[in-house]
Amino acid sequence: MPSGRQVSLSFYFYWVLCLFSVAFAGDPYVFYDWTVSYLTASPLGVKQQVIGIEGQFPGPILNVTTNWNVVVNVKNNLDEPFLLTWNGIQHRKNSWQDGVSGTNCPILAGWNWTYQFQVKDQIGSFFYFPSLNFQRTSGGYGGIIVNNRDVIPLPFGTPDGDITLFMSDWYIKSHKDLRKEVERGTDLGVPDGILFNGLGPYRYDQALVPDGIRYETINVEPGKTYRFRVHNVGIATSLNFRIQNHNLLLVETEGSYTVQQNYANMDIHVGQSFSFLVTMDQNASSDYYIVASSRFVNSSAWARATGVAILHYYNSQGPASGPLPDLPNEYDSYFSMNQARSIRWNVSAGAARPNPQGSFKYGDITVTEVFVILNRPAELIDGKWRTTLNGISYVAPSTPLKLAQQFNIPGVYKLDFPNRLMNRPAKVDISIINGTYKGFFEIIFQNNDTSVQSYHMDGYAFFVVGMDYGIWTENSRGTYNKWDGVARSTTQVFPGAWTAILVYLDNPGIWNLRAENLDSWYLGQELYVSVVNPEITDKTEIPLPENTIYCGILSSLQKGQAQRFKFSSAASLTKPSRTILVVLFLTMLGAFIR
Repeated sequence: MPSGRQVSLSFYFYWVLCLFSVAFAGDPYVFYDWTVSYLTASPLGVKQQVIGIEGQFPGPILNVTTNWNVVVNVKNNLDEPFLLTWNGIQHRKNSWQDGVSGTNCPILAGWNWTYQFQVKDQIGSFFYFPSLNFQRTSGGYGGIIVNNRDVIPLPFGTPDGDITLFMSDWYIKSHKDLRKEVERGTDLGVPDGILFNGLGPYRYDQALVPDGIRYETINVEPGKTYRFRVHNVGIATSLNFRIQNHNLLLVETEGSYTVQQNYANMDIHVGQSFSFLVTMDQNASSDYYIVASSRFVNSSAWARATGVAILHYYNSQGPASGPLPDLPNEYDSYFSMNQARSIRWNVSAGAARPNPQGSFKYGDITVTEVFVILNRPAELIDGKWRTTLNGISYVAPSTPLKLAQQFNIPGVYKLDFPNRLMNRPAKVDISIINGTYKGFFEIIFQNNDTSVQSYHMDGYAFFVVGMDYGIWTENSRGTYNKWDGVARSTTQVFPGAWTAILVYLDNPGIWNLRAENLDSWYLGQELYVSVVNPEITDKTEIPLPENTIYCGILSSLQKGQAQRFKFSSAASLTKPSRTILVVLFLTMLGAFIR
């Protein structure tokens, strides 16, 4: 691949033209240049290989404002293909940027690819992570903050600080070893620990935590209020989050402002994100524990699956000590479900737009199609361990679905995903939902597994309207919340229970619907929803990107790895930047003419 100095004048001229057009566009652009590579780290005291971005584990935080355009050039320095997906970012009309196997060919080892998307009409707390090859177990994740525009007020006082916390169950084995075990039908088992921001636990118990492990410390000032954005970026473990002697005021989850309620602790399931306001109202007689404990497990072996960070007041008089704050009763099966039901949408708050969040009266819309999606534990299908949804285990084709649709390639997939479990043996297939554009779908997830499962839908925020133990029936609709069910992109489904969501399919594209529990996802618990605008005159989708990577049946269209312009992690263009850009443009124009 040629270096920047070897690129022709015409190439620079092309990019200056691009930047010139960007400078005067209505919505700002931000540019990032990320190299993904292996790093050596010891989060649990044992050296191991992790996946870092720009030499950081976890990776950098994308801190942008709603409607900004984001350009991220990703260089893959791993030894295997790689893709990033943007958990909760809706990519309006632009599923080309979703970064999953159904929409994108992978970025091969040594290649780079530039994502370009707009965080259109979104606010809130999200994260990104690797979507291929079980890589999330080794890291590669980072945060996304989408801020309000100044003209849209926050529904709470401006916090004195903004803190991101990544909680994750963690294994010392590499992602390559773990995926082989999952393929063999071996259960992931008890994680080796729980990390906060890529660091191991504070030594709260000398018998459980060895000496010398680095831990996360959050420095705060007394009397001030901080926004904690807390993400469960782990692979299979529900975690209970709490801060010793401090209340958690819930204000936002995955892009929706919530009714503001205080919680002593919060169960956060795999793939979920929450924002809490925490006021530093203690006397700082000592530091305080920040805790993430595994949930819905009874074995004593899980005692080590506890993450502990430290909340440190600058005037603290000593280290944290004593027992950790108590967990909720593990045997109260309804505690976590009732907590989840208590999370309500703040229908009077504006979010990315000035109109109230509840101006979309989802309870008054007629449902056009119903899917009851049932999952089961891993089973042998054709001699291999697979997981299924409605008896179908998805296997990614060599040609991404979106490219097959774009080029009208027959036989890659079928638009026949069943709306109920069929009376037939489980099978491996590429069956997707043919979604009606602007249809209103009711989806019920029925969990026949023995562990909590999380499900996520790309491209949308859906309304979580109901959940309960037992088998869902038509009569279950009588328990639905049709007014202020929270809108989010990831929901939990408890074992032996169901969760119902409503989603308005107004975003054309092919969108991934998946288990966030990585073992379930990897073995086949995912599907895609195709949403096509039938109006030929209304070109609602963004066209095929010029830098598309081709693979599978379309491999012959790939012309080799194209050079990408290397941007620094710059802020959006300011007025002085625009002036400099104009001068640069005129200079380059003169040089080009000569």
